[in-house]
Amino acid sequence: MGPLPLGRVLATPGALRVLSEAGEDPFHLLARHASGDWGNLDAHDRRENERSLRNGWRVLSSYPVGDDGEKVWVITEADRSSTTILLPSEY
Repeated sequence: MGPLPLGRVLATPGALRVLSEAGEDPFHLLARHASGDWGNLDAHDRRENERSLRNGWRVLSSYPVGDDGEKVWVITEADRSSTTILLPSEY
């Protein structure tokens, strides 16, 4: 299976702040997400993402950012029209 289509890319102010403070490039997280590197997900969630790719469902990645490992999510919608970078608290 090829790269995950991201559609329109969006990011919340909170996620951009956390990424900026950590010196993390949001495009690096997007590249990881699109290539199937889901970050810190348990085995169940990884299997769900694989099923989501096959069935056209929403795909979620979770990446620890910065020294404190604050979680940043990347979510691609089921129809692949958009991908959002956000904090779990902003979901």
